[in-house]
Order: sequence, then C-alpha cells, then structure tokens
Amino acid sequence: MTHVPAAADDLAKALAARADPEFAVRMQRYFPHEIKALGVSNAAVAEIAGHYFRERPGVPAATRLRLAEEVLARAEYHEEVLLGFAVLHKVARTGLGPELLDRCEHWLGTYVSNWAQCDDMCLKLLYPFFLGHLELIPRTREWVGSPSPWVRRAANVAVVKFVRRKVGRTVFELPTSHVFGNCVRLMHDRDVYVQKGSGWLLKVTAEVHPDEVAEFLRTWHEQMPRDTFRYAVEKMDPPVRRSLMELGQG
Repeated sequence: MTHVPAAADDLAKALAARADPEFAVRMQRYFPHEIKALGVSNAAVAEIAGHYFRERPGVPAATRLRLAEEVLARAEYHEEVLLGFAVLHKVARTGLGPELLDRCEHWLGTYVSNWAQCDDMCLKLLYPFFLGHLELIPRTREWVGSPSPWVRRAANVAVVKFVRRKVGRTVFELPTSHVFGNCVRLMHDRDVYVQKGSGWLLKVTAEVHPDEVAEFLRTWHEQMPRDTFRYAVEKMDPPVRRSLMELGQG
C-alpha cells in the first residue's frame, strides 16, 4: 500500500459491501439520538481491517496512522469511525509512540460523536497501546479538562483495564489517587456519559480497593450525580452496597 487515499477508498468499499440496513435500524436502540449507520457489526469492522492488512503485510505503522486519519476525516457513518481505529489495532502496542495520544485526543474531540465510538477507541486502540506504554497512562489525566465530553469520558474509560493488570511478568496498578482525582474533578460534569464513565472506573476500582472506594462514596455522595453513584456500587458486596444506598442515592 503506497497511496493512502486509494487505500481509504478500498476500505470504505469493503465496509459498504457489508452494510445491512435492517441491522442499522436495530442499532438505534442503543443510542439516545439517531446515528447514521451502515449496519455493520463491530466484529465485522475489525475483520475488514484485519483482512486488508493480511493481504498487504509490512505496511509501516506510520503509514497506518496516516490511513487512519484519512478514514476518520472522510467518515460519514458510525462504522467508518470504528474502522479508522481498527486500522491501528495491530500496531498500537509496539509500532506507535506518544504521538498517538495527541492524535486520539484530537479524534475524540473531532470525529467521535457517541459513547460507542469513544469506548471502542479506549478498549480496542488505547488499551493495547498502553500495554506497551504504561508510562504514558498518567497523561490521560489532562483530558478531564477538555471541552469535549468524549475526551473527558475517555479520561476514565481508557484506564479501566489498568486498575490492576498483569503486564508481562509484572503487575501494574493504577494509583487510587488517579482514580479519585479524576472523579472529583468530573464530579459536577453535566454530561451523563462522562458521569457514567466515572462510575465505571469507580466500579472496577471497587473490585480491587473496596474499602477505599466505599469511603470515597461516603465522603462525596451528597455531591455525586446519581448515575456515577449507582454504577460505582453495582458490584460491591451486598451489605456494603445496601449501606451506601441508604445514604440517599438509592
């Protein structure tokens, strides 16, 4: 692959060939507002990207990055955004450096328009990237101050798999100060998906640090939005969960 625009054309055609209008209609129930969708499953999007590069081995990571940008800049449909991220999945861990974080922040603020696209980037692109770049995880804390709600949501969702994660022969643990600091700074955010992202991170953290999260919730429950609180207590031990719900967030 030498011509990025032509490659973007090929990928777009492969995606359009898998379109299913009936599935596109069914997808709408997962979103509060109508999205423009082709009706292609997430798995099929990943398959299209994987097949494309299996037929073209050796494409440099830098070229893939330019291709991802081209696909995203052209994107009209929901799945085209996912395809832009899928182009980079296989090279995220070892092929890309700190420049990817700046790109991701830009993409979240420019091309991402719903929670599914945000989470797809976080879990399928940033997760493998951070497995190879643990030292860059703290940089996502800067995202909580972004004007984009999707960047702010990603500040938490991008790190949910690193609350405690075995990486090679070591175990990485996200400091609780990172978790609680993010959640305090986003406490009064008006976007429901940002609040649900905070709740998700607290819920996962509670599985590793239950006492610390319970104390955090007791301290902040009066200021914490209901969505954040209810997500946070979802998997706690029933007696602790009941006692926390009795604080008035139930």
